[in-house]
Amino acid sequence: MEFKDFEKGLSRLEHIVGELEKGDLALEKALQLFEEGIKISKLCSSKLEEAERKVEILLRNEEGQLVQSPFEASKGKGAEE
Repeated sequence: MEFKDFEKGLSRLEHIVGELEKGDLALEKALQLFEEGIKISKLCSSKLEEAERKVEILLRNEEGQLVQSPFEASKGKGAEE
């Protein structure tokens, strides 16, 4: 069960959490979903770490030093002013 797409993995993880929060699952099914959720969580975490490393590489200057720059989210519909 490899999710190539971070968003699909996250969506599946949210679904699993919702099912577990309901609390009406048999113990075996709950354990199966929990195990799947842990695996997906690790995969998503790995993908986030990979993305962070890529961003870090892109933010290095000519001397190879990491340059900090503030992240500015674009203000769009629903964003606070």
